[in-house]
Amino acid sequence: MDGTTSVNGLDFESCYRAVRSRDRRFDGIFYTAVASTGIYCRPSCPARTPALVNVSFHRTAAAAQAAGYRACKRCRPDATPGSPEWDVAATLAGRAMRLIADGVVDREGVEGLARRVGYSPRHLTRLLTTELGAGPLALARARRAQTARTLVETTELGFADIAFAAGFSSVRQFNDTVREVYAASPTELRGRRGSR
Repeated sequence: MDGTTSVNGLDFESCYRAVRSRDRRFDGIFYTAVASTGIYCRPSCPARTPALVNVSFHRTAAAAQAAGYRACKRCRPDATPGSPEWDVAATLAGRAMRLIADGVVDREGVEGLARRVGYSPRHLTRLLTTELGAGPLALARARRAQTARTLVETTELGFADIAFAAGFSSVRQFNDTVREVYAASPTELRGRRGSR
């Protein structure tokens, strides 16, 4: 394929540039077939970028299959767009966030969360940081802080009860986190609700 051939309005060079940068915006627009491996992938596949001479582009997964290529097991290019298999990272991040909200990190640590989703703690942390901008410990801490703030502002519970209900291991940890996250003590947060 030369630089003037187009796939869905994208020339070969543009398609290859999208593959080199693992640009997810092109997933489903075209598929990359690699002659040396016999596999076809999405542009965002995390596998090593194939050599330019081994690459061809196809408009659909069916076209790549018809040309004799099989689907990559890493990026699942044959999955239906919008299905959990299509965006494995986002699906995993959503599942991890639900477990974090249920307090799994507070009870079982990052290791317990990783075990439940079937990844190593290191890989899970890397994936959540990529998808959400923070690892599981920071996400759990933010959830605890938000729960605590809601309870402080909407209930008459004592601060010790709120600390443990929000998942903190001590009142001191609760106080320190609330001060750091909201730049106010729990007492100041509770005092603000009357001024709204």
